[in-house]
Amino acid sequence: MLVDSHCHLDRVGLGPYDGDFFRFLDRTREAGVGQMLCVAIDMEKYPAMVRLVEGVADISLSVGVHPNERETESPAPERLAELAQHPQNVAIGETGLDYYHGKGDLSWQHERFRQHIRAARLCNKPLIIHSRDAREDTLRIMREEGAGQVGGVMHCYTENWEMASQALDMGFYISFSGIITFRNADELRAVAAQVPKERLLIETDSPYLTPIPHRGKPNEPRHVIHVAEKLAEIRGMTTEEMVELTGRNFGRLFLGRD
Repeated sequence: MLVDSHCHLDRVGLGPYDGDFFRFLDRTREAGVGQMLCVAIDMEKYPAMVRLVEGVADISLSVGVHPNERETESPAPERLAELAQHPQNVAIGETGLDYYHGKGDLSWQHERFRQHIRAARLCNKPLIIHSRDAREDTLRIMREEGAGQVGGVMHCYTENWEMASQALDMGFYISFSGIITFRNADELRAVAAQVPKERLLIETDSPYLTPIPHRGKPNEPRHVIHVAEKLAEIRGMTTEEMVELTGRNFGRLFLGRD
């Protein structure tokens, strides 16, 4: 089953579908996508995101606050854990650290990241972690807060093998986006070649990071097939094998399937 393990469906442009979210879903399913994880990045728009996907069987959701969303509400662990009881919720996040966009004193990011890890431990759900230019602090906080007790995924991975290896040791999966199709991503493709196959995931991060051959256009979950194709090429597998593998890995991590 083709799975988009990380997308922001409440932010995907619906212009090509005359503003009709369900026409968009039909087109996505026609492209072979059988499951999507709609990931939260702030609390103000979270209720609308839930309403958008509520009751749609092939869409799961998460709750959390992105590290770049400084001005949004930063809920306590207990509040996050409570919101995570929604029947479609499968994870806490996205959360983490971002030193690329963040400037000045970023201790507030550290504290928020810790709160999310504590929430995940409270409700026993995996974490969706964003880390950019913050390798050492991300791993340190993960260790200090016991992130390995719940596991999760390093989403839209762009860092080196050393960080991936340490995250894998804590039980995390590594998810690759359309970035692996970019011409200048040789180092990242080398990392993708090394991740154990049972820990691989694919995503679009829609509507961002559109893969080749659709660069320059808004991203959509149906483009996840291009990530699967490139990752299969890197790993010496067929696309069908990669689709089956990553679908199975998604089910194991987020849906409790063997």
